[in-house]
Amino acid sequence: MLKYAARFEPAEEGGYTVEFIDLPGCITEGDTLEEAKAMAKEALTGWLESVYSRELQIPDPSNVTGKGIYSIEPEPEIELPILIRRFRLEKGLSQMQIAAALGIKYQTYQRFENPRTFNATVKNLKRISSALGKDLEIVWK
Repeated sequence: MLKYAARFEPAEEGGYTVEFIDLPGCITEGDTLEEAKAMAKEALTGWLESVYSRELQIPDPSNVTGKGIYSIEPEPEIELPILIRRFRLEKGLSQMQIAAALGIKYQTYQRFENPRTFNATVKNLKRISSALGKDLEIVWK
């Protein structure tokens, strides 16, 4: 899972300012702690999608903890394509190789690694995770 450490600092005029420790320029705010957390998730999702779509390097999340530090994860439609690509690259496989292993067209597989076109079913996610040698675990919160 992609959970990024964010520093929540009380603002002088009230509310909270949120800055992600590992993601330069990913900053937001909220009037309450709950609103700041929701805004942080939205900011993180947007930041990751922007960086990912430009094919720039996405930093790994660090394990920073402490007072005012919360772990925030992006929306799944952004997180899953990022993780699928990351796991594929760790295996040293091309998109064409994974597509062949899954018995699908290369263009079909490309959609699984694109946040703008990602719409995988659980069945597809199970097949992809198996091809990548990963376990798929779905957690309801």
